[in-house]
Amino acid sequence: MTVIDIKPDAQGKVRDVYDLGDSLLLVATDRISAFDYILEDEIPYKGQVLTQLSKFWFELLDGVVENHLISTEVEDLPEQFQPYADYLRGRFMLVKKAEMFPTECIVRGYLAGSGLKEYQREGTVCGIQLPEGLVNSSKLPEPIFTPSTKAEIGDHDENISFERCAEIIGDDAAVTLRDLSLAVYKRARDHAERQGIIIADTKFEFGVVDGVVILADEVLTPDSSRFWPGNEYVEGKDQPSFDKQFVRDWLTANWDRTGTPPRLPQDVIDKTSEKYIQAYEKITGKPFEK
Repeated sequence: MTVIDIKPDAQGKVRDVYDLGDSLLLVATDRISAFDYILEDEIPYKGQVLTQLSKFWFELLDGVVENHLISTEVEDLPEQFQPYADYLRGRFMLVKKAEMFPTECIVRGYLAGSGLKEYQREGTVCGIQLPEGLVNSSKLPEPIFTPSTKAEIGDHDENISFERCAEIIGDDAAVTLRDLSLAVYKRARDHAERQGIIIADTKFEFGVVDGVVILADEVLTPDSSRFWPGNEYVEGKDQPSFDKQFVRDWLTANWDRTGTPPRLPQDVIDKTSEKYIQAYEKITGKPFEK
């Protein structure tokens, strides 16, 4: 549900995008998606967590890569959005318009998700040969870059090889995105570890502004990353997490993936909201302001 009486120019699973001419207004709603469905129930404060955490990371990553953020301050909102300032506070970003690359830049530091399934079948992740003997949640010898295609809503992203990525965006761009993705992940991983959080994997998006490759969209949030509590990490099993895996697990146990997803119970909604806020507070070391 949105409370802005202005039609967005584009709408993603979570974000509403408004074209301001020379910039964009990105509004993070409280919508949540799982298994390529946008669920009927929203998660309180989720959009604010995504925005505030992205802002934190953009500042921390200064010096590693440039980014698209212009402002998150209400006074910088265009006049037509000022009537909605109370709703928008904490959940919007004014950003530079970038020519976006048509690939998702995924970095994996641990074996989980689709990477684990492929490794169990073939000993590889996105075609990258890995050592024998790894198990569920194993830490990889080194983080790996595993790009994917960008899917429309309702479709699945497709894991692709680095070579296929280079065919799509060009050799030089593929090398640049790989090197930037790994550098950003390592800086974020090291910070998160000091805060007691493991970043198992994450997804970045990059674009070009004035000939410079920049980090765009959201970055290192519970929607785009697997965050595990470091003090509970045990190799060989699924890990507790500070992301929407809690919702996925409930749906897996209560829905056969036919028809539309069921409504979420209130306790699942509350617990998921709590996990998002915990992720923010642990990573930033600051209390979340609702």
